[in-house]
Amino acid sequence: MASTTVLPTTATIAESGSGKTVINDGVVAKIAGIAAREVPGVYALGGGAARAFGAIRDAINTTDLGQGISVEVGETQVAVDVTLVAEYPVALQDVADRVRAAVTTAIQTLVGMDVTEVNITVNDVHIPSDDDTADADSGTQARVQ
Repeated sequence: MASTTVLPTTATIAESGSGKTVINDGVVAKIAGIAAREVPGVYALGGGAARAFGAIRDAINTTDLGQGISVEVGETQVAVDVTLVAEYPVALQDVADRVRAAVTTAIQTLVGMDVTEVNITVNDVHIPSDDDTADADSGTQARVQ
């Protein structure tokens, strides 16, 4: 079950005097995913099931850089939906604004298309103490032998 949704499945085509350039929608999603991951305060991208599947992919070193990203690409414009998990205690609106700016800049710079909108869904907040508790529990003695 892949977490990246790329709509439509057609490629983006730009023509110049000496030929045409084809940029697949999956490339646009990957660029958006990389840009979003680089924003401070973003812990992960995608929903719960997507992150679980992503953890498996990370373990075998095949990270899906478009995870949590959905794009709709037209001839000259792109709309992006980003689902993310934020770090606690960052200001969620600030993280959303920074992700929106980073994704927009990356797509405009690298793909050369206008970004009509970047919708952000924060579906969870990561609390670092949760990881510390899990690590501490794993170090305790087993209850049975």
